[in-house]
Amino acid sequence: MSTLEKSNVTKGDVVLEFQDLRVDFVSDDGAKQAVKGLNLTVRAGEVVALVGESGSGKSVTSLSAMGLLPPNAMTRGKVNVTGHQVVGMREDKLRALRATEIAMVFQEPMTALNPVLTVERQMTESLESHNLAYGEEATARAVALLERVGIPDAAKRIKQYPHQFSGGQRQRIVIAMALTCGPKVIIADEPTTALDVTVQAEVLDLLRELKDDLGVGILLITHNMGVVADMADRVSVMFLGELVEQGTVEQILYRPQHPYTQRLLASVPRLTDVALTHEDQVGARAAEAQAAVGEAADLVLTVKDVAIDYKVRSGVFRAAEGVSFDVYKRGTTALVGESGSGKSTVAKAVLGLIPTASGRLEISGQNLPSLKGKAARTARRQIGVVFQDPAASLDPRFPIGDCVMEPMVVHKVGSKADRIKRAKELLDAVKLPSDVINRYPHELSGGQKQRVGIARALSLDPTLLVADEPTSALDVSVQAVVLEMLKELQAEFGFACLFVSHDLAVVDHLADQVVVMRRGQVVEQGATERILHFPQEEYTKELLAAAPVPDPDAQRIRREARHQLRL
Repeated sequence: MSTLEKSNVTKGDVVLEFQDLRVDFVSDDGAKQAVKGLNLTVRAGEVVALVGESGSGKSVTSLSAMGLLPPNAMTRGKVNVTGHQVVGMREDKLRALRATEIAMVFQEPMTALNPVLTVERQMTESLESHNLAYGEEATARAVALLERVGIPDAAKRIKQYPHQFSGGQRQRIVIAMALTCGPKVIIADEPTTALDVTVQAEVLDLLRELKDDLGVGILLITHNMGVVADMADRVSVMFLGELVEQGTVEQILYRPQHPYTQRLLASVPRLTDVALTHEDQVGARAAEAQAAVGEAADLVLTVKDVAIDYKVRSGVFRAAEGVSFDVYKRGTTALVGESGSGKSTVAKAVLGLIPTASGRLEISGQNLPSLKGKAARTARRQIGVVFQDPAASLDPRFPIGDCVMEPMVVHKVGSKADRIKRAKELLDAVKLPSDVINRYPHELSGGQKQRVGIARALSLDPTLLVADEPTSALDVSVQAVVLEMLKELQAEFGFACLFVSHDLAVVDHLADQVVVMRRGQVVEQGATERILHFPQEEYTKELLAAAPVPDPDAQRIRREARHQLRL
């Protein structure tokens, strides 16, 4: 039997069903309700999206179907997987059910894959443990699956390790592993969150093909409404452990009834009116799409013909070459592009974390790479930085006040009383209560941690703020609040901003100028209105066509345009 043949269920058959599911987590403080009477059905050949913010109960619901909840979870109700009652099932029977009837695609492929085992060993392990194939036959099936999910030269590359693949390829491998034993239902838990827009679009295309070709049912867990519009047939919205609204994708995205769903959709940044064809480009608006550029006196950062090298075993790898752009006071310049395009490398060079091979990198008229000692430290004081992961950027041993004051301590700014006063002012500016100053990072939510990160970045009153994917780890409603706060803080403090992102809708909302990078070089740059709405380069058009929007009809048009651009 081939692992690529259709599942033996008919389209429309129920393959996953939750009936009055209730999950409580028991701790010393009592029991906390995570899921409260959930009813949900997934049928063969359809995608049901389960959406909601962090803490809504989405992942707990999915883990209950896999039988992977921790020991302190009390589960009541019914979870039926292709007719098998999972709640209360013995562990040995659950193991037999996983992979053969239900499989899961996790959010972060690098944590889902074992770094010390080859892809071949990890894929054949499932086949062997379920007595489906051994040896050369198991390898042949694994190769066929890798070819099916689009891994080039699969017979050779199956011998490699996870770190030898790109992020998108690793996610394809995880999907192939989920398919090894021919499951009838797949749970995809935020399968594209860590991917850039073009790779995300490819992974979604793959999931769509597998649904149509193999007839599997997919429970898609996400907070990205663009992904929902692109993939889902039906949508279920969770809030505080309850399903508050269910319906077709058109009903939920076009005519939401529940206030929470309406608020969730209102928080989503939207990139609309994008001209992807020649006909769309024609018109006076394309010529008029210019943004005001600051005066020369307001120039904060100049990057001129910068090249950056990395030393590798084979010699030197040029990660960026000929990069040039300017950032002005109170302005925001965004660096966009796929993973590996060089945008984060350039940002690190601006921060002085990596050296430049050539070119000039001037902040307030001083060439930063040429500065040494005290002069370099003084120049770097003008730069603040907000990192992508708010949890990893804060020391868990320090109270929040110490985290915010750390740059002032390092640069010996003010007395202890002055630093405390400044920290309180900054926490107030990012709209956090005053008692936060004595709390620790683990006591704060993701959005609150990112606000602390922004407060810390502003502690030395920088002229330039470098923000590297500052909202990618946040829910859409929290993201909207943080983005609005960044705009307010820029108006108040007057700093220039270098914004690194792969979320083009966020860039459209925040940036004045856009620099599009590919393979270490700038392919297009200019005013945000022109670059994101009237792109001239094919690569920019591909990026924009791959960016999902929370509109099923518009998303269908974009998907078709992307396929045409790739022909």
